[in-house]
Amino acid sequence: MKPTISICYCPKCGWMLRSAYMAQELLITFAGVVYGVTLVPSDTSGVFQVYADETLIFDRQTEQRFPEIKELKQLVRDRVSPGMSLGHSDKK
Repeated sequence: MKPTISICYCPKCGWMLRSAYMAQELLITFAGVVYGVTLVPSDTSGVFQVYADETLIFDRQTEQRFPEIKELKQLVRDRVSPGMSLGHSDKK
């Protein structure tokens, strides 16, 4: 079964648009590789976390920042399809 990516975000902080943009980018990049990307509004303030199935792959509070989209694509790729090329988004 294909993995599902979940983006858990704080709607009170106004992060829905950022989350939707990242979901769109992940859906374009990983079409056919992931089952889907879900947006999950959090009841806890300040939350921005990205999961591949049940595995946390990015946490804004731990990292003290938001991920760049290139970085997020690399994190997702490393978890769901390690051999996949990301073209210009790959690490140099």
